[in-house]
Amino acid sequence: MSDLYEEDIVLWSERQGALLRCRAAGELVNDAELDWPNIAEEIESTGRAEQDQLISRLAVMLAHLLKRRIQPDRRGNSWRLTILEQRRGSGRIVSRNPGLRPRLDDILAAAYGDAVLIAGREIDLPEETFPSVCPWTFEEVMLAEFLGEES
Repeated sequence: MSDLYEEDIVLWSERQGALLRCRAAGELVNDAELDWPNIAEEIESTGRAEQDQLISRLAVMLAHLLKRRIQPDRRGNSWRLTILEQRRGSGRIVSRNPGLRPRLDDILAAAYGDAVLIAGREIDLPEETFPSVCPWTFEEVMLAEFLGEES
């Protein structure tokens, strides 16, 4: 069964899902057909993917907040709307996955490191231009009225 996992994960996941549903319904299933190690890996990777998506969304949002802070004369609707879009998406991820809440400080720190690189590239400034640690808390960047105008 692990060969199918390596060759066609879509087909593998459909088969494993069907077997698990049958087993849950009390139907007789040959446990040897269940690929337990890879099932466990895929379940764990789902959680990692949600966390990675949150980091990515926060990185884009933080990059725009940094750009607004560094270049106040360039503040435009595009940056504002990107911040709002990423905030909404980030909020949905955290709402769907409350298990991420205890990790938000670490997630924000990881996202900030990416944000510095994104902002630096987009406005052609060295990383040293930006604060070495995120100047905002998760709660601050998620506030509806907060758009990073503060120094």
